[in-house]
Amino acid sequence: MTTTHLLYLHGFRSSPQSAKARLMAQQVAAHHPDWVWLCPQLPPSPREAMHRVAQAIKDWPAHSMAVVGSSLGGFYATWIAEQRACRAVLLNPAVNPARDLEKYIGEQTQFHAPEEHFYFKAEYVQELRDLQCGELNQPQNYLAIIAKGDEVLDWREMHARYQSAKVLLLEGGDHAISNFEEHLPAVMEHLGT
Repeated sequence: MTTTHLLYLHGFRSSPQSAKARLMAQQVAAHHPDWVWLCPQLPPSPREAMHRVAQAIKDWPAHSMAVVGSSLGGFYATWIAEQRACRAVLLNPAVNPARDLEKYIGEQTQFHAPEEHFYFKAEYVQELRDLQCGELNQPQNYLAIIAKGDEVLDWREMHARYQSAKVLLLEGGDHAISNFEEHLPAVMEHLGT
C-alpha cells in the first residue's frame, strides 16, 4: 500500500520546527512531492489538538494515509491510527502522558521558540486520559522506533505497549532520536514507498 497523505504530530513543547519533523518534510518534498503533507502546530489542549487534526484529515483516504508521531505525538498518532485504521510510525511514543505530564501543569515554553509561552491546564490531564486507547486493533499497521537511551520516557514501558507491533529497538540513543536520519529508510519502507 502506497502512502498518498502523511500527517506528522510533534511532541509536548515541540513544534513543526523539530529536527525530526523537518527531516520528514525534506524527505517527502525530495522523494514524494505528490504526497499531501501536514505537520500542524498542536495546541496544548489534547482535545482541541485531536479535534483540529481530525477536521484537517477528515477527507483523507484511510487506506493510503499514514501518521508519524514523536513522544506525545506518538500517543496522538496511536489514537489517530486506531480511529482511521491507517499506518503509523511512532518515535519514542508516550504511553501514559496523563501521568507523565501532570507535573507540567502551569506555564511552559516551546523548545524551538523559548520566547513563546503556553499554559498547560489541569483539565488537560483528563483530556489525555480520554484519548487513551486499549490494545492495538491492527498491530501490523504500526512501526515503533524506541531508543533504550531515552532520558525522558521508559523504553521498557514503550516496548511493552507496542510489543505486538513491529518494533525497532535502538541500543543507546536519546529521546530526540538524534540519529533519526539513519532510520528514515525503515520509516519510509513502513509507509509503503
